[in-house]
Amino acid sequence: MLCAVVFLDALDVSMVGVALPAIQHDLSLDTSSLQWVVSGYVLGYGGLLLLGGRTADLLGRRKVFLIALAVFAVASLFGGVVDDGGWLIAARFVKGVAAAFTAPAALSIITTTFPEGPERNKALSIFTACGASGYSLGLVLSGLLTEIGWRWTLLMPVPVAIVALVAALKVLPRGREERAEGGHDLVGAVTITASMLLLVYTVVQAPEAGWASVRTIGSLVAVAALLGVFVLTELRVRHPLVRLGILRSGHIVRANLGLVILMGSYVAFQFVAMQYFQNMLGWSALGTAMAFLPAGLLVAVTSTKMGDFADRFGTGKLIVIGAAALAGGYAIFLGIDRNPSLGGMVLPGMVLLGIAFALSFPSLNIQATTGVDDDEQGLASGLLNTSGQVGGAIVLAVVTAVLTSGGEGTPSIGSLRAAIVVSLVLALVGLAISATGLRGRKPVAPPEPEPAYETV
Repeated sequence: MLCAVVFLDALDVSMVGVALPAIQHDLSLDTSSLQWVVSGYVLGYGGLLLLGGRTADLLGRRKVFLIALAVFAVASLFGGVVDDGGWLIAARFVKGVAAAFTAPAALSIITTTFPEGPERNKALSIFTACGASGYSLGLVLSGLLTEIGWRWTLLMPVPVAIVALVAALKVLPRGREERAEGGHDLVGAVTITASMLLLVYTVVQAPEAGWASVRTIGSLVAVAALLGVFVLTELRVRHPLVRLGILRSGHIVRANLGLVILMGSYVAFQFVAMQYFQNMLGWSALGTAMAFLPAGLLVAVTSTKMGDFADRFGTGKLIVIGAAALAGGYAIFLGIDRNPSLGGMVLPGMVLLGIAFALSFPSLNIQATTGVDDDEQGLASGLLNTSGQVGGAIVLAVVTAVLTSGGEGTPSIGSLRAAIVVSLVLALVGLAISATGLRGRKPVAPPEPEPAYETV
């Protein structure tokens, strides 16, 4: 039931992308308005994740989870029946806001239910496997459902959300849930939420407005000012929204940076690959989805075993291997041309990317929540999810600028390769960062009665 949340998030993201051309045609949206069908969700999700995670700690994870999941279902239904582009974008924004509360609440319920060690590692690996399954299934379903009607791609999450909500009402225990002490840090909540919303909005709009424009620079200055106020507030307030001391843990910082790079580079690569497969090669939506399917299936099949691997080898080693596989996958796709080899480029590249996600994503989730008290698990989960969403938005904006820098209506092979280089460079940076966590580490002997796992 908790896994249904990450399943829904992944399903929604993968399904709407393939349906965009049909949505644009039926609702008469221009390209600028169409991108907000995607960006509206990212704004709501990435902007309010920290607030969502801390709210779960303060008000109770069960309550926050149930309310947000109900809002997600209603917004999905509304988005599937509207006939106006503005209302559709508004529905997508509300869905993103709901996801910003359900995702950290679900993850923190898992991390507070299972103690650190093998049990939690196994639970988190199953959690991430459901996300991969939702993404893979969404790719295939979107190609099929769009042939019937794009509205079905938006309505599909509704029954899944309702079933998850009914199950949660029965399964999640009432009452004796421990909550974090303290009141609400309103100034911190307003400044961090406003800064995240403005940051995501700025990077999404920067390719259109211009990275050196007064509008973009002014927005980034405002983001810096809001973050400055937030930091000062958190240092002085009695009950901060974010205890900044949590960032003194090197493994937590590395986990968050790792997810920024993993999600940022892959979201950007996926956008480039969609341009390449569909616009340049003329592949169908279903054919493009099938090209990505090997990576998703590999993650779905192997993620449930990642907890065992983390226990045996340590999360640090898995993340390093995953970062190397990520870089290798992008490097293979630098060979794109107008006659790609399925066996020589597409399949091996996608397999390496699948290996990267299978190893890295669950390991980063384990690492980011290790050593954190139960009353701050929502905060740790919110930080991690924020890293992934904001990373995706920022790198996608950079790659979009690279693709459009030549001024061509359709990106050229050269601009596509340059955009993939951005993802490759980020992956290499991620490899270097993750490798620092292994420096000077000694093997940890497993204590009795449970086997230990390495925390880096």
